[in-house]
Formats: sequence, structure tokens, C-alpha cells
Amino acid sequence: MGVAAGHRLGAEAAADPAPAQTTLTTLTRGLEVLEVIASSDGTATAKYVARVCGLKPSTCYHLLRTLRALGYVVRTRDGLWDLGPQAGRLSRRIQLRSGPSPELAAILTGLHNRTGESAYIGGWFNHQFVLQHLIEGRQSLRVDTLDIGYTGDMHARASCLSVLAFLPPEQAEVMFTDAPLRALTAATLTTEASLRERLTRIRRQGYAVDLEEYAEGVCCASAPFFDQQGTPAGSLTVSAPRSRFDARADFLVTCVRESAILASAFLQGGRLARPGRNTPL
Repeated sequence: MGVAAGHRLGAEAAADPAPAQTTLTTLTRGLEVLEVIASSDGTATAKYVARVCGLKPSTCYHLLRTLRALGYVVRTRDGLWDLGPQAGRLSRRIQLRSGPSPELAAILTGLHNRTGESAYIGGWFNHQFVLQHLIEGRQSLRVDTLDIGYTGDMHARASCLSVLAFLPPEQAEVMFTDAPLRALTAATLTTEASLRERLTRIRRQGYAVDLEEYAEGVCCASAPFFDQQGTPAGSLTVSAPRSRFDARADFLVTCVRESAILASAFLQGGRLARPGRNTPL
């Protein structure tokens, strides 16, 4: 939620004529507290939350009591803090609005089952490209910063680059205006020139590969799918540790490309059918 929230707030600030100094510090701190609790899986203590958020204990307890009164957090019998029912309701509403259709979710499940690797689907929500759903692989691999709703670091993620490559160049460039191309690993592209060259190559080959550009030791293959107007509507992606990805790269690329073709066929024809077949799935 941290980086994603930052990008959302940045976009809103650009559209909102109100000066940046009108930001409410208390609200910001409350959201930071909620974020820390959400990422702690029910193990957060008040002292831990205060330390991570850089708050005085008294301030942290005041925020926790407020969030608890509103139902966004609860205190367990062990004295730990966890998400409350109101946070769950909010999450469900967001996922219903921003998540993929059942048909696209089924394609994602098929991609995961076929590869055994972590599989992701991304798409547009409120003019931003967001991670809509993920299914973790059967073998241990977890990139902690990636979660549903994430929008950050598009320059380093194959799932985003595979879509940006098929947008009009001026539209893709606008999405990077004033966005720092920060180096997440030694392999991350951090210049506009290298990014443009990369997008040209992706557009030519029809898919994107991330070789430890977003997270060290993790590689991804991603392919875009398109709506009836031929506009990139989203992407399907798989990720794997570098050693396993190197051994299966061709297979993983084939899987994401075939799944993306299936997704495009659904968006353009209104039903799930394997390419070249008339029988719906």
C-alpha cells in the first residue's frame, strides 16, 4: 500500500488545485498505522507499529484506539493488533470494483496450474495500471512489495512494460513524467532512453521479460491482452526464481503468450474459447 498509495496521492495532487500543504498529517499517520497492521498478519504490537511509523507511543495508541472504534482494527486476546471487519469490507469493495472478471480470473488460474509458478493479472482501474489478482506458486517465492492494488515502479516490472509497449508512445511517456526511475536492483533500467529502447523491443517480440530488474533473484515473463479496439487492457505474468526461470524460460513465455491470446479472444468475442477452436471452454 505504501508505494501504491504514494503514486495515487501524487496523481490526485496533480489533479487537485489545492496546495500540497493541506495534507492532513493525522490522516496520513492513521493510514500508515493501518498499512503496518495489514502487512503484519496479526502479529503487530503497539510498540512495533509505533517504531515502524516513527510515532510517539502516546500518538500511536491514540490512532489505534480511533481505528479500533471505527472497526478498521481489532485487538486480539494476546494484545496484538489485526485488521477489523470494516477493513475487510473496504477491501472486498475495492476488489469487486478493481479486480478481473471471473473469466479472466479463470485464465489466470489456468496459467498458474499449467506453470506451477506465481501468476499475476494486471489491468486498468481509475486510469492507473494496477495488480488486480495474484496466485502464489506451489514452490516458495514471495516478493513482499507486490500485492493486489500495487501500482509502483512500472519501469521495472514486466507486467507493466508489456502493456506500456503497446500504448501510443506519447501516452506511455506521460505515465513516466516526473516519476523517478529508481534503481531497485543492479539490472533496473533507470534512463528514459533505455526504457524507450526496451519498449520498442517488447513491442516487436510481443512479450516482456524481467531478469531481476524488480527484485534480486526473481524473473518474470509477461504478455499483454487487448480489448475490441485493440487497446492493451491488461497483462498476464508468471514469476520464478532465476535458476528455475532460466531452465524454463521458453515454456513460461509460451504459457503467458497463449494465456494472453485467450484473454484477448474473450474480451473481443465475449466467450472463453481456445484460439483456433469454436468450442467454448
